[in-house]
Amino acid sequence: MNATNLAQRAYAPTTAPTKSNRSMEYDVIAKITYRLKKAIEADELSPLLSALHENRKLWRMLAVNVADSENLLPDDLRARIFYLSEFTNQHTTKVIRKTASAVPLLEVNTAILRGLRSEGPAS
Repeated sequence: MNATNLAQRAYAPTTAPTKSNRSMEYDVIAKITYRLKKAIEADELSPLLSALHENRKLWRMLAVNVADSENLLPDDLRARIFYLSEFTNQHTTKVIRKTASAVPLLEVNTAILRGLRSEGPAS
C-alpha cells in the first residue's frame, strides 16, 4: 500500500452519517411498535408478554427523560409524554391480566411515531 492509498483510507468516511435524536427515537419506537403489532397479530402469549415488557421499559425511560429538569422539551409536551407513560403502564397491567386489549398501546406508539415523523427539522 502506498502513501496515497493510506491517506485516502485515513480520510474516508468510516461510519454511517450521524442520526438526529429524533431519528434515533423514531427507530427505537418503530422497532418496539413492530414487535408489539406482530405479537398482537400472532395472538400468542409469550411474544406478547415480551413485547409488552419492552414497550413498558421504553415508556418508563421516556418518563424519566421528560421528568429531568434539564429536558428542553416544552413543559406541556413533557407532561403529555409523562401522562402517556402512566397510561401505558396501567394499560399494560390490564392487558397482562387479560382484561384489556393491547391495541390501544399500539395506537399510542403509532401516534408518537407520526408526531416524530411530522415535526419540523430534526435536532
